[in-house]
Amino acid sequence: MGSGTLIYAKDLARLASFYRQLLSMAEVHATEELVVLRSPAGCLPNGDLIVHQIPSHIAETIVVASPPVLREDTAIKPFFAVASFAEAQARASSLGGALFGPQYQGPGFRLTNAYDPEGNIMQLREPIGSV
Repeated sequence: MGSGTLIYAKDLARLASFYRQLLSMAEVHATEELVVLRSPAGCLPNGDLIVHQIPSHIAETIVVASPPVLREDTAIKPFFAVASFAEAQARASSLGGALFGPQYQGPGFRLTNAYDPEGNIMQLREPIGSV
């Protein structure tokens, strides 16, 4: 048992595939309602990510445009580690998402924003130098 993040999805298969490929995670459990993704060997930095199907009566009211309208009015922004922004951009673009905005530097990493195919915004962190 460890820490993680849960993201609700209108299109469970698409969103789970997006995060699995973007973050190089493994699918460790799946049902009709959710997919559990885990970082390699179950270790940090990204822990577990649960992608959970939004109930159908709510999902029917949600329209996902292409490109998606960004959901900028949420109170929480998860952040995830990636090996390279260039690789993450290529993967995200091919899967319906993208990296966007300026890059900032933190202690031992750079960060930037990204969005998934449903418009959820996250922060990605790329390592720099010795950590």
